[in-house]
Amino acid sequence: MQKRQAEPSSEAHSVQTAICASDYRGGCGYRGAVPGSGNQGVVGTPLVIAHRGASGYRPEHTASAYRLALALGADAVEPDLVASRDGVLVIRHENEISGTTDVAAHPEFAARRTTREVDGRAVTGWFTEDFTWAELATLRARERLPALRQHSTRFDGIERMLRLEDLLQLLEAHAESTGRYVGLVAEVKHATHFAAAGLPLDELVAAAVAAVPAEALVVESFERTVLDRIRDRGAAGRRVYLLEDEGAPPDLVARHGSAAASYAAQLAPDALPVLAGDLDGISVPKSLVLESRHGVRRSSGLVERAVAAGLAVFTWTLRAENRFLFREHRIGSAKGDHGDWRREFSLLLGTGVSGVFADQPDLALAARDGMG
Repeated sequence: MQKRQAEPSSEAHSVQTAICASDYRGGCGYRGAVPGSGNQGVVGTPLVIAHRGASGYRPEHTASAYRLALALGADAVEPDLVASRDGVLVIRHENEISGTTDVAAHPEFAARRTTREVDGRAVTGWFTEDFTWAELATLRARERLPALRQHSTRFDGIERMLRLEDLLQLLEAHAESTGRYVGLVAEVKHATHFAAAGLPLDELVAAAVAAVPAEALVVESFERTVLDRIRDRGAAGRRVYLLEDEGAPPDLVARHGSAAASYAAQLAPDALPVLAGDLDGISVPKSLVLESRHGVRRSSGLVERAVAAGLAVFTWTLRAENRFLFREHRIGSAKGDHGDWRREFSLLLGTGVSGVFADQPDLALAARDGMG
């Protein structure tokens, strides 16, 4: 039986990646694959992207999570970007922060708890857009899944939230000290919502990533509108469209209401060439990459169709715990125990994707190394 794993596995060793320039103004050559310019499809070995840092071992989006991801050999890291009231890009999975910080324990902020609509859904809590960065900097991060990842709760209350500029400085320091550049895959969150609040994320992101070379940068979002606007502002890098397995994009819903094109419609075979005409790649949940046939997981065909249309494909999220694995890859009944992650990760990596997002990047690297 695979037990809960508090720290990275010794069997899941780091891998060597490209030797790159010593700072963000230089260049970088990847050992793995990135969505290429000119709508190239899959190139080389799939990237392992540390999802919110090494978030399977540390509270997500903390400096320690990103430092651990770098130490484990991740090819790239993925920050989620939201904004503070004074226009600072903050790294949080959501703009509602009660689940990943100690904001509820701060009496001075109690009155800011509120309910508002975010992307068509009522959400109650504390929101980054109601705080200045100076105020957010007084909060401390905490584990988002404390019942499942109890080992990570040891780090609750220690680290503050990060800004995008903090992560860029961390990556630059890593490159200078090791000679290894790790790529940035920046996800822009809730752009339509923030625009309505007077916080244009396209403007903020384009300015923030201006010094990052194109070959080292991917910008992604569930909303194509913000990707287009970031491009129009002259930002370099590849643009990757995130799509869910259900529902419709918030930007299209805001514009067209119930007539908005669904994510599923945009992934139809005849729609993929349309996406390829304007985007470098797509990023989809693993349930759209692998389907179950007679109890066996195999490719759904989406990756093959997208690559044939000229798109790179990324998938998410690779997590080792039983709770997140496909049913046939679970071992035992404990949700927090590790199941047959190697089998599942290897299947996903073998579909022809350009990259995977992983909470435990060491395990994804081990699966990739084991594929020969």
